[in-house]
Amino acid sequence: MKCNTLETRIFLRVENNVQNSASVGVRHNTLKERQGVSEQNGDTSQVTGTVKWFDPVKGFGFIVSETGGPDILLHVNVLRNFGQSSVADGAAIDVRIQQTERGVQAVEVLQIVPPSSDVTAGLTDIAELDDHVVSDAPLQPGRVKWFDKGKGFGFANAFGSAEDVFLHVEVLRRSGLSDLAPGEALAMRVIDGKRGRMAAQVLAWEAALPRDDD
Repeated sequence: MKCNTLETRIFLRVENNVQNSASVGVRHNTLKERQGVSEQNGDTSQVTGTVKWFDPVKGFGFIVSETGGPDILLHVNVLRNFGQSSVADGAAIDVRIQQTERGVQAVEVLQIVPPSSDVTAGLTDIAELDDHVVSDAPLQPGRVKWFDKGKGFGFANAFGSAEDVFLHVEVLRRSGLSDLAPGEALAMRVIDGKRGRMAAQVLAWEAALPRDDD
């Protein structure tokens, strides 16, 4: 009787360990899904393409390779690792891709080149400025107060200042972005426009951080 009881205890312990291992495996796979990276097979390769579309609300979009082939999945977490949470449709993009269980997927963003765009009437403030005036403006770290893509504008605050900075959707597009979320950190080149203080360029927030070699 004692022997049977001991065997039962050992069996239950082994079974419990197996269940715990399975549970850890499920949590590990779930974490990978949240990070936007599926189980990957094979080595990565570098591809240059164009952003077909990207939806920050859905959290993903697709890239079309310049050499053809299937659309490449771009997850928002992979984009965030590059320092931004959106990308403009039509932007040129260099990524590292890998074949996954979901198909071809971008696993790293290497470079984004904003799409070419004509200056619209809504950007007369910037159109009248010399490019050097914009490029010479210091980069300031800031945070988005609110942004409405439908309305085409929003506002941000530079760190350490309560003053609102106007954000125009076309400036975002020219900077390679398509949308901004409230509270999102960014870097801005701010100028005095007809509407007051406005961002003439918006970049990933890391661009405004001091470098070790500065």
